[in-house]
Amino acid sequence: MTNTPSRTNDSANPAWHDETRVLHGDAHLSDDAAIVAPIYYTATFRAADAHDFAERANTPRHPGFYTRYGNPTHQRVEAILAELEGTESALLTASGMGAISTTVLALVSAGDHVIAQQRHYMSTAKLFDEVLPKFGVSVSFVEQSDLAAIEAAIRPNTRLIMLETPANPTLVLTDLEAVAALARSRGILTIADNTFASPLNQKPHALGIDIVVHSATKYLGGHHDLMAGVVCCSEALAERIWRMHVTLGAVLSPMDAWLLLRGLRTLPVRIERINATALAFAAWLEAQPQVEQVFYPGLESHPQHALAKKQMKGYGAVIAFAVRGGFDATQRFVAALELATHGVSLGGVESLAVHTAAMWSGTMNEEQMKAAGIAPNFVRLSIGLEHLEDLKADFSQAFNRA
Repeated sequence: MTNTPSRTNDSANPAWHDETRVLHGDAHLSDDAAIVAPIYYTATFRAADAHDFAERANTPRHPGFYTRYGNPTHQRVEAILAELEGTESALLTASGMGAISTTVLALVSAGDHVIAQQRHYMSTAKLFDEVLPKFGVSVSFVEQSDLAAIEAAIRPNTRLIMLETPANPTLVLTDLEAVAALARSRGILTIADNTFASPLNQKPHALGIDIVVHSATKYLGGHHDLMAGVVCCSEALAERIWRMHVTLGAVLSPMDAWLLLRGLRTLPVRIERINATALAFAAWLEAQPQVEQVFYPGLESHPQHALAKKQMKGYGAVIAFAVRGGFDATQRFVAALELATHGVSLGGVESLAVHTAAMWSGTMNEEQMKAAGIAPNFVRLSIGLEHLEDLKADFSQAFNRA
């Protein structure tokens, strides 16, 4: 494996489509005849002499010094993810929250101000609501669909705007291009959590966003068998974030990096199937008498469908819907599902369903859930690779038993 610390793919063909990038975007990093990338399962690497050791130790993100600093298996995954998101560089972390926390902590200091959305993944919300204030960083929470509210929240010391679109779990959208233009005009960095869309359905960097983060546990891995996160951005920002990453130590194991690489190889075919099934299933749900309302960006009934069509290529796996009968009926319905597993996460090969009010109750009070738009009868469904008709049959019997 080459010892170059480069995180960019200078040999990639710019005309390649994403389907080709996931298969060949790391080919320039291979130095053997293996078709499948090897796993560099080592914590440390051998230096040839003192000069070589010093070079490795003092080169940021060197893949051949110490795995907390970099690893050849990480390097291959990072090359593909940077290609998919259209950024100069990418940095792997041990989880999605590792990516978000490391990035934010690398870019703010005491006295700074950050703007966040009212709707975020619950751990992201806790980072902004509970952790940052402990270190002297103030945070304003605003309605993500209201550009004027975001602009009004800007202060002279605002350093970051944190976005998540579609938002978890309500699927409210943020106009990425509009917020990016606003932030750039004020010299403010933007971060977008692209987990719910995937880089095949949405490319925030192409719309002007500075930093794109993912929980790679979801679509990118795709098989519910790994935890990982990724930060995609410029080389300069990646090095800055990496320095915090080395200190905090949220390092992805080489084995999980290899599993992520394997998952990426099939990402386009999985996303194509998931997009089609989810759109058809969301339309079917809207016609069911046991359902009060369905939230899915691909449906014309979604209040921001026009924005979804503008900034998304596809609409993803996640469907939110409200079950008639309130909290108790929703609990009975979710418990009665047989194909859709009652479990957290999303974007994998198996369909997963959660009663969001029940899941969030341990970390959010009733007032916080109301502010986040989480109704007592809310269900979050992540569509997998099951046949559409089998999913319909499973939900039908669960509705009848609720």
